[in-house]
Amino acid sequence: MKAVLLGTTAGGGFPQWNCACALCVRARSGSLPSRSQDCLAISGNGTDWWLVNASPDIRAQIAGCSFLNPGPGPRDTPLRGALFTDAELDHTLGLLTLRGGAGLTVWAPGTVLHALRDQFDLRTVIDGYAPVAWREVDADFDLGGLRVTAIPISGKRPKYARSSTVDGYWVVAYRFLDPVTGGVLVYAPCLASWPAGFDEVVAQADCVLLDGTFYAASEMGSATGSSSGQAAMGHLPITASLPELRRFPDVRRIYTHLNNTNPVLDPSSPESLKLREAGVEVPLDGTVIEL
Repeated sequence: MKAVLLGTTAGGGFPQWNCACALCVRARSGSLPSRSQDCLAISGNGTDWWLVNASPDIRAQIAGCSFLNPGPGPRDTPLRGALFTDAELDHTLGLLTLRGGAGLTVWAPGTVLHALRDQFDLRTVIDGYAPVAWREVDADFDLGGLRVTAIPISGKRPKYARSSTVDGYWVVAYRFLDPVTGGVLVYAPCLASWPAGFDEVVAQADCVLLDGTFYAASEMGSATGSSSGQAAMGHLPITASLPELRRFPDVRRIYTHLNNTNPVLDPSSPESLKLREAGVEVPLDGTVIEL
């Protein structure tokens, strides 16, 4: 199994286009590396690749990843489709860029498929260009040499689907098992809490990519000087999840989906030092993981 962190930040990227917080100013000056919006590419056989979420930055992300280069035919591509963890715009709008692709499949929870058809109507738009095969995720399914398990995380809906009457889990994490090597990777970029049973998920993994959106619960308000509404965004802060991760020192632990206000974007910050002392990583875009 091979995975590539195509992007590692939350919606808006880093620096965020409309933000002049201290971190974004430093990113614009070049003193901190810019990052694109969260997206993962994964393959179990080195030939067939899948996106986990499709960020609005997907064109540049694909162009910057040699594993996803087209060929050998003029319209051949190793990209087979995408898996969505949720229905957030930051995680699904990249599909519009892929509208010229043929034979793509999208896997997502039933709630997400509903939202993209009845609330946002992305499915109708995409199918008007090149029909996509839409598949509802079951608990377990096979995907190009990988065994995939969808793990329900929360019922947090995107803003545009607040009026939906569909109940159920709106956010999932994915567990990828390579049956040849036995390697296990867990991808959970949106974690509203530490759910029941998640200890076992982490303990049985070789690598966990976890929601690191915010470092602290009041971070956005402190960084921007205004009321942020951060608590309603459905992201467990690092101050709450790091004590949990400390209990699994034998697992490779990585934070992703970092908000532009998160101090761990600065590797010299005290917050970054705490993560390094705990053996937890905050890698850059383009990092490759092999299991």
